[in-house]
Amino acid sequence: MALTRDEREQFLAEPHIAALAVDAGEGRAPLTVPIWYQYEPGGDAWILTGADSRKARLIADAGRFSLMVERLDPTIRYVSVEGPVISTQPATRELLEEVSARYLPAEKVQGYVDFAWREHGEQVVIRLRPQRWVASDLGQV
Repeated sequence: MALTRDEREQFLAEPHIAALAVDAGEGRAPLTVPIWYQYEPGGDAWILTGADSRKARLIADAGRFSLMVERLDPTIRYVSVEGPVISTQPATRELLEEVSARYLPAEKVQGYVDFAWREHGEQVVIRLRPQRWVASDLGQV
């Protein structure tokens, strides 16, 4: 069953690990990797990644990417969103804290942020404007 706009946006706003996919160039399948992301209904989605990472270079070249999230329980449900990059900017510690708090228990956030800020090198925030959606709930299969 197709999801309504509100249902798909609310589902994407939940803290799922996304599969990010981006064109990897001629003769290659898309690069598909798991990633943390942030999204609020009606807004843009964003990710944080290494400034010099393959993922960041491919996204810059393609100018767009997709995110897909899913769950298995209580029903099989997924949402895929694709769209253009609307901005790329240097990451801030505050944005790293925001996305980390989405996925980690409160008592683990500061330790992870300290580690990641120190060890992961220069990071960028890449914002995606949701343009195309594919979403469904397959019910009790």
